[in-house]
Amino acid sequence: MTNRLFDPSVAPAAVPEVNVRGPWSFLWWLVRARPWPLVLSALLGTAWMVPLALTPLVVGQAIDGAGQGGGAGDVVLWALVALGLGAVQALAGAGLIQAAVGAEAHAVSYSHRVLMRQVVRLGATLRGKARSGDVAASAAADVESIGQAFEVVGRTVGAVIAAALVTVALTVTSPLLGLAVLIGVPAAVLGIGPLLRPLQARDEAQREQMGIATSQAGDIVAGLRILRGIGGEARFAERFRRTSQQVRRAGESAGRMEAWLQAAGVLLPGLVTVGIVWFGAHLALNGAITAGELIAFYGASAFLTLPVSTATEAAETVSLARVAAGRICTLLCLEPDTVAPPHPEPLPPGPLSLTDPETGITARAGRLTVVVAPADRTGDLADRLTRPVRPDGIPPVLLGGVPLDRVDLAELRSRTLRSGPADPLFTGTVREELTAANPTRSPEALDRALWAADATDVVDALPGGLDAQLDEGGRTLSGGQRQRLVLARALLASPDALVLEDPTASVDAHTEARVAERVAALRTGRTTLVFSDSPLWRGVADHEIRLNPGPAPARPDRPAGEPS
Repeated sequence: MTNRLFDPSVAPAAVPEVNVRGPWSFLWWLVRARPWPLVLSALLGTAWMVPLALTPLVVGQAIDGAGQGGGAGDVVLWALVALGLGAVQALAGAGLIQAAVGAEAHAVSYSHRVLMRQVVRLGATLRGKARSGDVAASAAADVESIGQAFEVVGRTVGAVIAAALVTVALTVTSPLLGLAVLIGVPAAVLGIGPLLRPLQARDEAQREQMGIATSQAGDIVAGLRILRGIGGEARFAERFRRTSQQVRRAGESAGRMEAWLQAAGVLLPGLVTVGIVWFGAHLALNGAITAGELIAFYGASAFLTLPVSTATEAAETVSLARVAAGRICTLLCLEPDTVAPPHPEPLPPGPLSLTDPETGITARAGRLTVVVAPADRTGDLADRLTRPVRPDGIPPVLLGGVPLDRVDLAELRSRTLRSGPADPLFTGTVREELTAANPTRSPEALDRALWAADATDVVDALPGGLDAQLDEGGRTLSGGQRQRLVLARALLASPDALVLEDPTASVDAHTEARVAERVAALRTGRTTLVFSDSPLWRGVADHEIRLNPGPAPARPDRPAGEPS
């Protein structure tokens, strides 16, 4: 079934395709996809940082001017300059917040949408290629890490430019102090480098454990009723506790490394500041610089702690963003099992026949066919009949006489449908859920589908009827109620070829008899194939096929009406 929330033609269609070669290429693609938020953030970050860097120099000039008898006019002039710098800094800071948040929102939005497009592209293939916890962790945490890296770009660019400007100014005033700054500041920045690789490794380990824990939690929640029924709830709870403790230990390990990184970001710039102030005081006592220059040097060296701490933050966030981008790239590199054919063949109009030369299954066009097969094979058989995937050397399934792997995927999905017991119910109203595949279906068609699935009483029992809210997975419904709603949704889609896998396995015999008769009546003139060993379905079938338990395919057994 198709849900509009996961339709790739809705929001993600505006996002350009991404050719992933690695985490850095993915981050660079995000930059190129919409560079203006980052450019504006960098400009405003510079306009915010530079006045902050120049203010100590202006104050020093004002002090020297007053001390050397420049008069009140000079002091007022420099005070006005400082006031102007403060005003520019305030305005630029306000704009920087907006631009940085915009850059972060762009990165988060595009990452989310690219990830969602890939999930939709993979479809059912995703279940066998990635853990559900990996997808959840990427959607919840990894995109946030990438967004934080984009948010810090503007401040980092401004910090680098401002630090370079201060260094030049200090060098012009005192070459010795300028040299000290040129040596001390890069050394402080480089000092945090050895901590980045361990942080990255520990963060990767933490994300791996989080993915495992999320997958386990999803499995436990999905199978909670079964676990309680077999008495395995306590055992799986203990298993999840052990996993959660592994996540905690991995988080503590990553947290300790982050703490060391933050400590280095405070300690190293502090040492640089102390060294520059001591050296400047020594020069002032010797008369090499004035008192105003000493104050300017102190203010400038204190300011330099901000660029270094900003560089530390940037190094940390970019390192975490690289890990996050790597996880997203892993998902983006997955390929679906079904690929659009280069030269698709159109399907004939009207009811479509289904023929599988490998197993001998043949569903005649416009007829109801029941296949009796071993329970452990029905899922694979239903997949084979509706998905254009086949191993080498095995003849393809024919849909309306056309090989399944030569049918355009959009046409295949619009004209065929496979519905089984594992089909989920999504959160939303009952009406939205039932009409997800075709929102334009009339109320009369909806009533007919509910009647055929014997689900009218299920809807009537819900507060609000069709406008009642469904919980995720239909947790508040019984197994039989949920199965009947899933069947009604499949019938309402009204495909030309419908494959049903045990559609009444969770209902009683009286309900099953009504459902079988009504589905046969509703689907008259359209192809329906039902995997079931129930005599009630076999009794309404136009054609019955019985497959042997062994791997060898069996021939069609009899047409309906002949003794089995």
